[in-house]
Amino acid sequence: MGRYEKNILLKSVGELGQRKLNAARVLVCGAGGLGSAVIANLASLGVGYIGIVDNDKVELSNLNRQFIHKMLTLGSDKVESAKKWVHEFNPDIKVTPYKIRLDKSNVCELFLNYDVIVDCFDNYYSKFILSDAAVKTGKTLVHGGVEEFFGQVCTIDRNSACLACFVPELYNCSIDTPLKQGIVSPVVSTVGSIQSMEIFKVITGVGTTLRNTLLIYDGLNQEFRKIHLEKNKKCPSCSGLK
Repeated sequence: MGRYEKNILLKSVGELGQRKLNAARVLVCGAGGLGSAVIANLASLGVGYIGIVDNDKVELSNLNRQFIHKMLTLGSDKVESAKKWVHEFNPDIKVTPYKIRLDKSNVCELFLNYDVIVDCFDNYYSKFILSDAAVKTGKTLVHGGVEEFFGQVCTIDRNSACLACFVPELYNCSIDTPLKQGIVSPVVSTVGSIQSMEIFKVITGVGTTLRNTLLIYDGLNQEFRKIHLEKNKKCPSCSGLK
């Protein structure tokens, strides 16, 4: 436990909180920019079990923001590159890589093995798959998204507003509907770190999460603002659930 001394010294965390982190199982969906920041933070916190989902390989254009990957891992599977980074940084953490494309046929079954799910995907189609599955399975989902100089984070559970509640117009988008592709590393790291803090709060019970709250980050003006969210009675995803 000496590695986590600074965590344990926090009165609201202590040894009990650290043991909760060590026992927690977190599934990180996407090993790109947001995933890099989240995976690094989880490994630093001492989250004991990390699943990593990604179907891509490491490319040179990734390295401006995906810092857990290196020149030496170009061309390799991102999940294996991420696993190697974690094991070199903190060998006590168990990492399970999933080189798959997450879809409606496999997502709920995969969720069952984890306590918290993290949305680090880079397209709305995949983000809605995660949100739908979180609502169905009752798992907590920490959503994050980045575009250009901006980002957003919120925490979703079965009884909160889901992703489709506040962007229903995008719910039926196709897998080819892209986010804006330009992005700078500091925005990605900032949003990924906020997601990591949400995960920490969900696991330890310390603090107040962004449940029913959308936190928006403006990197150009260094501004944050919060938008209160409510369940949409006509939500195409969660309105029919009891």
